[in-house]
Amino acid sequence: MNVVDSKKALVLFSGGLDSTTTLVYALSKNFNVLALTINYKQRHCYEIEASKKIVDKHPNVDQIIFDIDLTKIGGSALTDANIDVPSSSPVGIPITYVPARNTIFLSIAASYAEKFSIRDIFIGVNAIDYSGYPDCRPEYINSYESMINLGTKAGSEGLPFKIHTPLINLSKSEIIKMGSELNVDYGDTVSCYSLNNLGEACGICDSCHFRKQGFIDAGISDPTNYKKK
Repeated sequence: MNVVDSKKALVLFSGGLDSTTTLVYALSKNFNVLALTINYKQRHCYEIEASKKIVDKHPNVDQIIFDIDLTKIGGSALTDANIDVPSSSPVGIPITYVPARNTIFLSIAASYAEKFSIRDIFIGVNAIDYSGYPDCRPEYINSYESMINLGTKAGSEGLPFKIHTPLINLSKSEIIKMGSELNVDYGDTVSCYSLNNLGEACGICDSCHFRKQGFIDAGISDPTNYKKK
């Protein structure tokens, strides 16, 4: 049986504002970080390039880019080219919700964590300033943690996983303030659901709205590269 590497953490990392804050937070806790970036053929695929640039600036971070094609499932504006990204917030769960995305991502993360004897998994989910996704809630994370500890060799042998969600109860402005104190360069991050190939944000989608308002509420200049009108 492998010995758990207590100094290593796996961080689900998209290159977005929340996941970058989470990655730097894990580094601040003296973890050596394995960043797991999922290329799921998302509409805003430029975020993969953004993630690489961010990782390059952190010598204590290794990166795995895992390819999976969720366009084969579709059902979301992020994975189906025939569904437009909305420019306003609808009532209920929006069409940008990707079916079971965090369940899929956390399962891949748990597989790598078990392979590399990593116990600590970080994910930048947020249950306050978000779009209403059901897989960003504390009760979901708690249930998932219980499930992987029941369904893995590591968990059954007394080496349980811990899923860390340092942002889950923070507003977007609080996340930005925390990241700024940790010297996160938010100019490197991307959040837009309609990013173009230059990494320019649309400025009108749900994700852009929460990001913009977060910087305003935090009283911090917004470094986002918005598309010229």
